[in-house]
Amino acid sequence: MKTPYGKECKYYYSDYFRGRESEECRLIENNPDSPKWFPALCQNCPAPDILLTNQCEHLHLYGRVAKSLFGLSKKVEVESFCDRDFSQVQDPRVGCGRCHEVDLQEFEVIEK
Repeated sequence: MKTPYGKECKYYYSDYFRGRESEECRLIENNPDSPKWFPALCQNCPAPDILLTNQCEHLHLYGRVAKSLFGLSKKVEVESFCDRDFSQVQDPRVGCGRCHEVDLQEFEVIEK
């Protein structure tokens, strides 16, 4: 679904059917320790860009609302985890680096 700022994000959900006006971020909603989400956070959220560049099925994202450097504004921080390698991913745009190596090895065996 498209966010209010035009980016495609699988975590954003809105419902305006018959007068309902509900918007939610399911990435933030999954983290009970995070402060409340509001739609303006979608403007600079890194999750849609991460989902666009890395579509690995083993990559899981965890988000939270955090204060900016001086505490005047809020932003979304995203951490990533690979469930195939059971490790934290440092750069979610690239991935863990091990999932695709295994996929390439499987492809080479099939190709021969």
